[in-house]
Amino acid sequence: MDIGFDARTPAAVSDPEERIQLVTEGERLGFDYTTISDHLVSPTSVRAKYPYAADGVFPAVASGGRLEQLTAIAFLAAKTSRLRFVTSVLVVPYRPPVLAAKVMATVDVLSGGRLTVGVGAGWMEDEFEALGAPSFSDRGRVTDEYIEAMKTLWTEPLPAYDGAYASFSDIEFEPKPVQKPHPPLWIGGLSGPAMRRAARTGDAWYPVPNDPARPLDSLERLHAGIAKMRSLAESAGRDPDSVAVAMRVHHHGERLEPKASDGERRLFSGSGAEIAADLRCLRDLGVVAVDFRFAHDTAEKALLEMEAFQRDVVGRA
Repeated sequence: MDIGFDARTPAAVSDPEERIQLVTEGERLGFDYTTISDHLVSPTSVRAKYPYAADGVFPAVASGGRLEQLTAIAFLAAKTSRLRFVTSVLVVPYRPPVLAAKVMATVDVLSGGRLTVGVGAGWMEDEFEALGAPSFSDRGRVTDEYIEAMKTLWTEPLPAYDGAYASFSDIEFEPKPVQKPHPPLWIGGLSGPAMRRAARTGDAWYPVPNDPARPLDSLERLHAGIAKMRSLAESAGRDPDSVAVAMRVHHHGERLEPKASDGERRLFSGSGAEIAADLRCLRDLGVVAVDFRFAHDTAEKALLEMEAFQRDVVGRA
């Protein structure tokens, strides 16, 4: 099982050295990958409900600063040698598919094949409007089509595509990504359309367990979610084992309530030994990767927690 990190500090947005310190030290500590999020602008007032908080409030609005996701990954990959980078997640409708596919192929080539493409359809309608992206109401169909178009560009010698939202022909698209047939696609989301998208096209399903509307915050709930994904993959004509499961964990440790709303133990709550036991259970369920967030006001504090996590959790798992 791969273990990833999402290290966040206020200075990491404006201070390249702090961001470099976080990823290079994360690599030295033995983490397998890091995640980079995707918001391009900060609306001064967000009307949309944030899906991963019970009150619907997006916690990052006040910070304001944003680095463009794929540019940041290209820069940070050059500062590391082993660490993988996961787009967590790329909001697919934000970028035209030919441009997005080209940038990600470039990152994959220059990093020596260290890119994993986590994708989602997006939730912040305000940001769609600011970017002039396709209609928010069409985001699911746009996402499906753009993914198909990008896979065509990455794999076909003379790619051509004719869809409602994307079309191209009579082009060459070189160089292809280093990873074959293309960088791994992790499909985020817990909604019906998102899970069906993962079942049809994903190399992995990549849910966040703390969605209040569809929680996967206990072992029983996660087991049921994985069973549903495998059933959807089979219905889509795929080998259920060909769709792996990865997870993105926003909160962990003593700060979490020890019980989930179904009365069972809440995953990733409690001591390092308890979280390590959770990881062993997830490994037995076939989960291939889990990433954890370490948010602090300085890089030094984040790295101290990451070092303790490697010792007290990963070392016991």
